[in-house]
Amino acid sequence: MKKVALHNLGCKVNAYETEAMQELLEKHGYEIVPFQEGADVYIINTCTVTNMADRKSRQMLHRARKMNPDSIVVACGCYVQARKDDIPDGIDIVIGNNKKQNIVEILENYEKEKNPDAQAGTPAKQEKAAETYQEILDINHEKAYEDLHLSTAAEHTRAYIKVQDGCNQFCSYCIIPFARGRVRSRSRDSVLEEVKTLAANGYKEVVLTGIHLSSYGIDCDDNLLSLILAIHEVDGIERIRLGSLEPRIIMEEFVQTIAQLPKMCPHFHLSLQSGCNATLKRMNRRYTAEEYYEKCRLLRKYFRNPALTTDVIVGFPGETEEEFAESKAFVDKVDFYETHIFKYSRREGTKAAAMKDQVPDQIKAVRSAELIELSHRKQAAYEERLIGTTQEVLIEEKIIRNGEELQIGHTKEYVKIGVKNPNNLINQLVNVEIENQLQILH
Repeated sequence: MKKVALHNLGCKVNAYETEAMQELLEKHGYEIVPFQEGADVYIINTCTVTNMADRKSRQMLHRARKMNPDSIVVACGCYVQARKDDIPDGIDIVIGNNKKQNIVEILENYEKEKNPDAQAGTPAKQEKAAETYQEILDINHEKAYEDLHLSTAAEHTRAYIKVQDGCNQFCSYCIIPFARGRVRSRSRDSVLEEVKTLAANGYKEVVLTGIHLSSYGIDCDDNLLSLILAIHEVDGIERIRLGSLEPRIIMEEFVQTIAQLPKMCPHFHLSLQSGCNATLKRMNRRYTAEEYYEKCRLLRKYFRNPALTTDVIVGFPGETEEEFAESKAFVDKVDFYETHIFKYSRREGTKAAAMKDQVPDQIKAVRSAELIELSHRKQAAYEERLIGTTQEVLIEEKIIRNGEELQIGHTKEYVKIGVKNPNNLINQLVNVEIENQLQILH
């Protein structure tokens, strides 16, 4: 039995695909082992969203080769799809996006073609044995959704479900459309089959995720709201959470409808990127700060104290001190529960990479620190409002903290809570009175 070690880099979609590949391998008799020395096959699901992600992908590939020089090293995912001419030496198999479902077949074909006696063979045989086996599609013209499946997930109470791939937005800073291709939606039947399987296996919460989740269904006469309504009818699922959303999907009918669903979690991640209209225009974000604010107002109109979270890029090309100040003031005004700050990363092949007035790294660092400090204050203020309330918590695991056993889980708003209780509450929904700040964990 061959031993396989997998390592994931990047987003929740990548994590889902890594888990799905692991499940496929297990079904075909491979033994899954930790990502350390001793594996026969190392599979790294790479990421390319930033320059740092590229560097981490290369580092993990080198690390895998060093751990076992005789192993098969497989590089798959976004980095190899977008940077196929920049793949490190020593990689045996390269698998782009939309081919991960064939991982078992690809490994078997490689083993058949690989000549173990190549060292003693002709120069031509030696050269063939040293070649990298590549399975990379022209993702920009791919229309089929890669139908990977999960019956269990890494977390034991919450399961992420990939329902969509690709993006048609082409924000000026983003490489992902070139790595993931155009929008491709998973069939509703396939999604529901997986949700029902996960529910039967004890999962109580599902998180719908995709590369551009808001675009679900635009390629197949369906839509995200209809999918949510269908999942809401599945017995055993107690919570539905949404991944990152594009602000434009937040329309009155959409919000009013999901607000009436008892299983819907009032936790919404709306990508902002900047609170300055001039910057948003250069980013090709297709909405204004005023339109974004209206979406947040709509959510707060229909949900009581929803957790609104977002992403903001600092140091985008041409961002002046005045533009940054405008963006920071807008973030302050919206009053997010949590803001994820990213320093602009120049990605070769994007329009932003060729823009004038690239912002120096030291200025990006200062602006990032300012927004992080603001985010921490906003988070603390949101959590302060929870004290004295009773919150429904889905208990996920036990930990030892300061010598005491705590059972921890998340509220519907995705605030992490610690519970002291002698009974085993794992995978149960419990009502917890929040008496003090110590119960709220990070």
